[in-house]
Amino acid sequence: MLYLIGLGLNEKGYSKEAYEIISKADKIYVDTYTIEFPYKISALISQFRGKRFMAVGRDFVEGLKFLDEAKKNDVVLLVYGSPLVATTHTAIIKEAVEKKIKIKIIHAGSILDAIAETGLQPYKFGKTTSLPNFPVESYLDVVKENLKVNAHTLILVDIGLNFEGAIKRLNLDSKKKGIKLEKIIICERLGLKDSKIYYDSINKLKNKKVKTPFCFIVPGKMHFLEEEVLESFKV
Repeated sequence: MLYLIGLGLNEKGYSKEAYEIISKADKIYVDTYTIEFPYKISALISQFRGKRFMAVGRDFVEGLKFLDEAKKNDVVLLVYGSPLVATTHTAIIKEAVEKKIKIKIIHAGSILDAIAETGLQPYKFGKTTSLPNFPVESYLDVVKENLKVNAHTLILVDIGLNFEGAIKRLNLDSKKKGIKLEKIIICERLGLKDSKIYYDSINKLKNKKVKTPFCFIVPGKMHFLEEEVLESFKV
């Protein structure tokens, strides 16, 4: 059987059900390519005595060879956050169903619900977009669409982009696209002990020392309660 297990946002963010499955599993793989882990994987491994964890990258996960192992063994793929946020993992489910391999999903907390800490109401978010680690501005088309309907936009940031480079890109790209970003929100390491939220203009935020993982939010039209909470994060 194959288990897709979400680890949540910190080394203790997984569920009791997840712990029990991992403790009994025959093979345990840790997906390390969809996000840069904000903690050492050894901190996770140390919680499971006698179990062997194997960190795997993109070629392994997309190669799907571990599915064949799941025909006769209990195989676990551990995913940071929630297991179905990345489209790659949805493809795994499709392939498992076609091969008639039993699969179970164990959900966990993710950035998609953690951003509610900002005070913005989750149902007022529009489409999510990603700032890629190569030159392109099309990700901002999603921001434009969301602003037209007064919706907030979550902008995820690709692996390989540090904060200085990412906010510089966001600033330049938005100007090229004719989007006036009066104020933005920065969410730093949500779900971890050292998490922070900032709210202000790009010019005031660009010199902040922000650690990975982080994301941006472009707020749309806000309810007064949303505005009141956000003001408490103003720099």
